[in-house]
Amino acid sequence: MPVAGSVTRPASARPPLRSRTVFAAAHVVADPRADTSPDGPAAVDWDATLAFRHHLWSHGLGVAEAMDTAQRGAGLDWGTAAELIRRSAAEAAAVGGLLACGAGTDQLPPHEASLARIRGAYEEQLGLVEDAGGRPVLMASRQLAAAATGPEDYRELYGHLLRQATRPVILHWLGPMFDPALAGYWGSGELDAATETFLTLITDHPGKVDGVKVSLLDAAHEVRLRRRLPATVRCYTGDDFHYPELIAGDDHGFSHALLGIFDPLAAPAAEAVRLLGRGDTAGYRAVLDPTVALSRHLFQAPTRYYKTGVVWLAWLAGHQSHFTMVGGLQSARSLPHLRRAHELADGLGLFPDPEFAAHRMRKLLAVYGAEDA
Repeated sequence: MPVAGSVTRPASARPPLRSRTVFAAAHVVADPRADTSPDGPAAVDWDATLAFRHHLWSHGLGVAEAMDTAQRGAGLDWGTAAELIRRSAAEAAAVGGLLACGAGTDQLPPHEASLARIRGAYEEQLGLVEDAGGRPVLMASRQLAAAATGPEDYRELYGHLLRQATRPVILHWLGPMFDPALAGYWGSGELDAATETFLTLITDHPGKVDGVKVSLLDAAHEVRLRRRLPATVRCYTGDDFHYPELIAGDDHGFSHALLGIFDPLAAPAAEAVRLLGRGDTAGYRAVLDPTVALSRHLFQAPTRYYKTGVVWLAWLAGHQSHFTMVGGLQSARSLPHLRRAHELADGLGLFPDPEFAAHRMRKLLAVYGAEDA
């Protein structure tokens, strides 16, 4: 099976899904030939990385660029992320692809940054995203979590950013299961108190928030939150455990999606949401519900290492020629974990060529000295 080695540029992306706004948070493809180290600047295979974005757009999904699935703060440094945003924005503009881009503070050291420096870092990244033409996602900041003394620091800093943003942004709430350094975000370790700060920020800045991306793996909380959002503000689920029911919604509303699991699930995710748009909820659930077992496996604790399984499946599917990751993160999951991911994905029919995927599975077993497994 041929592997992506150059960017395929169709005349246009497939039209975006209509009934829901759906972004897949996309991974990056490392350059396996680069002489780098886990703590050095990331080396990216730009052709394969951008080809994968076109794969997502070809299914009608939007691309959430330079987010945690792309290993922001876990192998992808800000300098390389900035180049990724610029390149992806140019590709999106060329084909009409939907694009949102993460703006954070990861050009700063992890600790001991002042609130003024954190604000400046956000401003730098927000400006780059806006100049590139992407929809900004104000990512949760490790530096802010370490420096803030309470809810007022969050309201003041985010309020400043929202006032200066030239277009509505997506606010990003990433739970500590994805990044332990984000514990106590929004100024409280108590979920209800943090939620009140979050909602106050949104209502204090009407017209400045396109939506909120919530990754807390707490479906009941997400439903309560989305029912309290202003009518103009979307809730983008980031819940990789409960996404079928959250996207389907209830009598009071539904969630849109910005999900890492839709990186490997592009085809069935797009098919399911199109069925939902035609009013076929049963068909939608029949397609998407069986994928949850794979998602729960990839996102099992420690959840922050889910990126390894995402890239593993991209390699098995033929989207890239190797299983190397920036930051050396290919070592973050065990061989049994990867084997089970292969089994689950194969059972879902995710591989264009199942025998090709099995061949690559056997190659990795041989490298591990586990051919008999």
